[in-house]
Amino acid sequence: MPTTTRAAVVESGGAPFTLADVELDEPRAHEALVRIVAAGLCHTDLGVASGGLPFPLPGVLGHEGAGIVEAVGPDVTGVEPGDHVVLSFTSCGSCHNCRDGHPAYCAGWLPLNLLGGRRADGSATISRDGTPLGGHFFGQSSFAERALVDERSLVKVDKDVPLESLAPLGCGVQTGVGAVWNVLKPESGSTLVVLGAGAVGLSAVMAARLTPATTVIAVDKVAERLELARELGATHTVNAGEADVAEAVLELTGGRGADGVVETTGSVAVLRKGADALAARGTLVVVGAPPFGTEVALDVNALLPGKRVVGLTLGDTETQTGIPALVQLVRDGRLPLDRLIGYYPFADIDQAVRDMSAGKTIKPVLTFT
Repeated sequence: MPTTTRAAVVESGGAPFTLADVELDEPRAHEALVRIVAAGLCHTDLGVASGGLPFPLPGVLGHEGAGIVEAVGPDVTGVEPGDHVVLSFTSCGSCHNCRDGHPAYCAGWLPLNLLGGRRADGSATISRDGTPLGGHFFGQSSFAERALVDERSLVKVDKDVPLESLAPLGCGVQTGVGAVWNVLKPESGSTLVVLGAGAVGLSAVMAARLTPATTVIAVDKVAERLELARELGATHTVNAGEADVAEAVLELTGGRGADGVVETTGSVAVLRKGADALAARGTLVVVGAPPFGTEVALDVNALLPGKRVVGLTLGDTETQTGIPALVQLVRDGRLPLDRLIGYYPFADIDQAVRDMSAGKTIKPVLTFT
């Protein structure tokens, strides 16, 4: 039988989130019904809600859910009712990259997660008054009291860690951490630069502190965020509103440049500064996503000394192993996500959006009673 639940619906691009009753399809093969306890708000949600991406609206967004499994469909083997789960992206599980342990680069990633709004077979997961809505967002659409979730989006986690503190792991945190651990892999004495001290950037700073890197430079325009970056592990900070980023990095590194740069802002101007700040054989990891079709000009000759520019999706994380490791770090206090989170009741989702857009809250997390 379908399940009626309260959800935050975006009616059209640029419209606010509106709470409404919707119907969830019953769990099919490899799906589970999850009671949402908390859901992180991410810039990707805001980008889709603004109409910046061709996701079908009206629809239900949300892709950093955390909750408790209530029911499972046929063939589900990884979880059972009562399990605590973090929800992340989905993937097909059968393409070359999925089989190779890189589900974030699934051949069907865009339609399955970001643009399709339905299951792979075209069927809807959410409807309202009999009319299908855009759903299946990252295999979950977790801005709702209950969500119908792909099994490959589900990650079983320890019940001893509060789910409210784990919701951001599904996207933003694993992205920042993965940029450092899975791509840059700092060696002893490395220099890392993180461009942007939002949730993704500060996650990268915290991850860098757990590596042999000895110099971690955080860059932002907001003094308070730079101070927090220092508290979370940055050894140096640069205020981009007061200094040229590339020149400042070269000065801090004795003219050598950075071994690794993580670009989280989505600004092509900032991306270019990051490329200019690279040392020979350095790597720039592009995480921030500007509008589709955006291009950036790079000095080709400056790249010839072995410099690399690498795009990244969701930290290139294999979620079934990566997210439980992050949960353990949160539990041990070595990944203090609480320093980033501001909690909002689900009914106050629009206030959370305003505070995030204004920079008042780094990582809003919606809570469900």
